[in-house]
Amino acid sequence: MYVTLKEVLKDADQLNMAIGAFNTHNLEMLPAIIKAAEKQKTPVIVQTSCGTANYVGHRNFVAICKSMAEEYGVDVVLHLDHAKDFGEIRKAIRAGYSSVMFDGSSLPFKENILETKQVVNFAKKYGVSVEAELGTVGGTEDGIVVSQDKVYYTDPKNAVKFVAETGIDALAVAIGTNHGQYKSKTNISFDQLKQIKEAVDIPLVIHGGTGVKDDDVKKVIDLGIRKFNVGTELLVGWNRKSKECYDANKENISNRNNVIPCLDKIEEIVSRKINLFKNLSE
Repeated sequence: MYVTLKEVLKDADQLNMAIGAFNTHNLEMLPAIIKAAEKQKTPVIVQTSCGTANYVGHRNFVAICKSMAEEYGVDVVLHLDHAKDFGEIRKAIRAGYSSVMFDGSSLPFKENILETKQVVNFAKKYGVSVEAELGTVGGTEDGIVVSQDKVYYTDPKNAVKFVAETGIDALAVAIGTNHGQYKSKTNISFDQLKQIKEAVDIPLVIHGGTGVKDDDVKKVIDLGIRKFNVGTELLVGWNRKSKECYDANKENISNRNNVIPCLDKIEEIVSRKINLFKNLSE
């Protein structure tokens, strides 16, 4: 079924697992992500940046997610990731996205509350879930760089007020992860996450999931992480395999012979990540 973020995170909380949220960087990646979820028998969150959504077309993403959710019998959420502009959020919601993230993390605390509330009030009219961020996650996201000197962890006391005032469905937390990190692994502040979990009763989200050590996945899930974002690993996997294929094949070969191996790589990565996020080794 084509469902909302709130619905799949509720189930994840009951099962003490996380739902994988995978950024598709083009239209071709999308079927591979959903097929991997179907094979793993789990819901999946397909994410697009505003740039990717405008490039491919919001309604194209919506149509394919709805069609494949029905065809494969898997719960699919289509989520707009890291939107800072209310106009982009309205566009996605009106096109049929089932979930959006408003990223007001760079705003002063009160401004973040006010703008997040505006998004929530609009989204609820359409039955759309809302994720927001408190604290800042460093690194690079869709070409936007957040330097380390501007990174600060999520304050548990602020999180209580933020969640109560905004009515969001999920909270992205800053606990040491970084967008775009794939050559090294991050050191997570588990104590900070534990304090946040004890302070708020809401599903928590990790951004920069590519940089999280496999051994740390279970730890953060046990501390309340219910949505796990992965984007960079898919992009790097696609680009490396794509370069390998285009370099090896003749110019007049059918393009699908270059693309299909990339899709196989995406499905392999998504499947492995979902298996981790199931948190089976309890």
